[in-house]
Parts: sequence; structure tokens; C-alpha cells
Amino acid sequence: MKFNKWTLGLAAVGAVSMASAVRADEAKLSAVNTALSNTTISGYVDVAAQFNTGDAPSRTKSSYDTETDKRDAFSLNNVTISLDKPLDDSPWAAGYHIDLNAGVDSINGFNSRYSYVANKGTPSIRQAYIALRTPLGNGIDWKLGVMDGITGYESNTSHLNPNYSRSFGYAINPTSYTGLLATYRFCDLVSATAGIVNRGQNQGYGQSNRMLSSKDYVASVSLMAPENFGFLKGSSLNLQTIQGFDNNAVAIYSLNGTLNTPLAGLKIGASYDVLNSVNRSSDGYVVGVYAVYQATDKLSFAVRAEYVDAEDLDFGTAAAQNGTSGYNIYNNGFSKGEEVTATVAYNLWANVLTRLEVRWDHEQNGTFQTGNNNEGDLQANQVTIALNVVYKF
Repeated sequence: MKFNKWTLGLAAVGAVSMASAVRADEAKLSAVNTALSNTTISGYVDVAAQFNTGDAPSRTKSSYDTETDKRDAFSLNNVTISLDKPLDDSPWAAGYHIDLNAGVDSINGFNSRYSYVANKGTPSIRQAYIALRTPLGNGIDWKLGVMDGITGYESNTSHLNPNYSRSFGYAINPTSYTGLLATYRFCDLVSATAGIVNRGQNQGYGQSNRMLSSKDYVASVSLMAPENFGFLKGSSLNLQTIQGFDNNAVAIYSLNGTLNTPLAGLKIGASYDVLNSVNRSSDGYVVGVYAVYQATDKLSFAVRAEYVDAEDLDFGTAAAQNGTSGYNIYNNGFSKGEEVTATVAYNLWANVLTRLEVRWDHEQNGTFQTGNNNEGDLQANQVTIALNVVYKF
């Protein structure tokens, strides 16, 4: 084949065009890599096997079960995938956080203002917010979007809690908000968070009483013991509240903390949560105590005890629909009583948390129903045995 100057010229032009296209693609790819360079992917898979005493009821549930499917069954509690670009040390830092979750215990952050399970296992967005910093004083960190609640002792991420089962105190506090939160760290020992959030679905009232224009106000102050406090160093105390200022509001107060002890590996926690129905001038509260002992790097023991008094917290139709005169925690008629939970955790496999738990609930009014079709006898006690396995990645 013969080449003339025109052929060579066209070939040269084509080579230049291809090189330009490659450079353009590389530039686009470089921009994508730059945007994602500090993004991390993490998450966990949470599964369990559970046994409950008595027959599985058709109407009422175990005291803390979010779904009757968890009774006497294997369950996929939660699958969470997180994308995170945390704030760096720059004065005008920006980042984001996303949690996608599904399972029996999954949380739909868009409408779970006061609801433990809003979507019953459908894949949903638990968190999706933009993080920003403004260089005022020590720097104010902002979150705008959908985010986890900041009140209460226990976390939405179950494997971070001492026990597998949720506490009654967790039922009082909102799982998530949609709104704006600002955090300011005065020093390493004192920080404060405040914000404004959508009202959402109020516990006990339901969507029929929701006021779209209403807003709630969130505030929290966190204190930490300094190094010179001896064995108490690192102990924490949190004062938190959510306030609404109209007749459809539910005010929440939470006081909780963790105390280190002279015994290495032993920590003691306590929580006091109050829920007040503003327009009915009634309230309910939960008192909880925790003890966690880290025996070895792999083995730990945890005990929780709670007292619940919600008899005076009357939410009207929500209570009537469930056949009780008082407030219903998890819609099961539990209004006054106690629970004690004991948990043993062991990390046998890498990245895997395995927990065996026994829980006893006592309802003073005997409203646990054990028979099918609402024909079972009411009983005062409920015992649950559960095996929980969590893989963290």
C-alpha cells in the first residue's frame, strides 16, 4: 500500500483527535476520582434467631419487637451501606453522609420523626445529609438533610449498643430528623448541638394530626471528664431535649451518661427519658441503668434494667385502638413495668460480632397477650432468648 502526503496528513489529524479525546476522558475520570478520593464505603449485615415464650399473638407483640415476624423466627434485622466523606480540618470544609438500609429494623428517615419502624423492611434512606463547616470561633459544623436523632442513650446502629434488643428509652426518642443541625465544640470537653427539624409523625398521634408547617427545636449539651479526673477520665454526660411550641407538639427530655469505674473494663451507664404530651398535659418516663464489662479483647458482658411508667401518657385514639387506657410503647399495650436484659458478646471471627441474649419483661397490668385471634390469656411476663450475628465491613 502506498502512502502520499494527503494520507499521512489525515492520519496525523486522526491521531491528534484520538489523543485529544483520550485526554478529555482522562480529565473527566480525574475529576470523578478527585470528587470520590476521600469517600469511604462501609456498613453491616445484622441477622438474628429469636425465641419467645408463649404463642405468637395476632394483635400484640413482644415488648420491644418491631415486627411480629421476629418472634420464634430467623430475621434479617438490618442491612446498611454507608457512603461517607467526613469533614477535614480546613475552615470551609464540606462533605456528605448517606446510609441506605433495609430489613425488619430499617429506618425510613423521611417520615420516622417519632416512629421506630416506618417502612417495614422496604429499602430506604436512613440518612442523607450534607456536612459543612463555617470558621466562626472554633468552627461550626452543620448538617442539612436527613440525619439520625441525637437524643437518648442508644444508637440507631444496633451493634454499637450494649445489648441486642432495643430499650424502652429508645422508643421514646426520635430515630431521625429532616432539618438543620449545628454543632459547636467549645473545647475537647464541652460541645453543644442545636437545630430546627420538621415535625413529622408524632408518636401516638399518627399522620392525621400532623401539621406540615410545625417545626421542632433540638438541643444537646455534652460534657466529658478530663485526663486529671483519674479513673473517671473519658466519662460522659449528655443533656438533651426536643421542644415544640404548639398544641400538637410532643416534648422530650433525655439525661444520660456513661461512667468509667476503678475496675478496668467496667463501665456503668444510666438514662432518664421523659415524653410529654403538650396539649394533654400528660407524660411518661423511662429510667434505665447499664453495666458493661469488657473481660477480654473478644469477650464482653452487658446488663440493662429499665422501669417504665407511661400510664398517665394518654394518646387518645391510639390507645383506644389497642384496647388500653394509656400510652402504648411499640403499640403493644405495655404501659407500666420493668425489663431486665443480659447479653454475652464474643468476637470469634474477624469483623463479626456474635451476641447471645436473654430478656425478661414484666407488665404490671398483665397486658401481654399470648393466644391467637385475641383469645389468649393476658399475662404479666414475657421471656425472650435471641442469638444475634453482625458482620461489619
